Amino acid sequence: MNDAYLGAWNAIPPARPNPLLSYVAKIVRNRSLAAYWRRGAAKRNSRYTVAMQEIEACIADPETVEGEIEAGELARMIEGFLDTLGKRDRVIFVRRYGYLDAYSDIAAGVGLSEKNVSVRLARIRQKMRRYLQERGLIG
Repeated sequence: MNDAYLGAWNAIPPARPNPLLSYVAKIVRNRSLAAYWRRGAAKRNSRYTVAMQEIEACIADPETVEGEIEAGELARMIEGFLDTLGKRDRVIFVRRYGYLDAYSDIAAGVGLSEKNVSVRLARIRQKMRRYLQERGLIG
């Protein structure tokens, strides 16, 4: 709370901003986000790190993926792969790796158990790996 007050005090220009509430709310939001990232920076297993480690195992082959194709082409290939999935699996994949949702949040959103979501994601990653291998993107 004190950081928010100090941030507002230091950031308010000489003329009163209009509307003041929105101006102060933006300062508080930015301070909150900065504190969140500061606290999360020391944690090695943040949601982002864990999700990226899961997907990295499917596509990370530095000699082929990073060396031979551009990031945009890889993104198009993943989009093509997502088109092969059913709606529920596509939602699960995007929520996990696009929005970095936790298994529990995804499970509640799609009406499955956490274990089922976990198993589905493992199978989707296997399918994606095979899909990329068939197209010669990874070894």
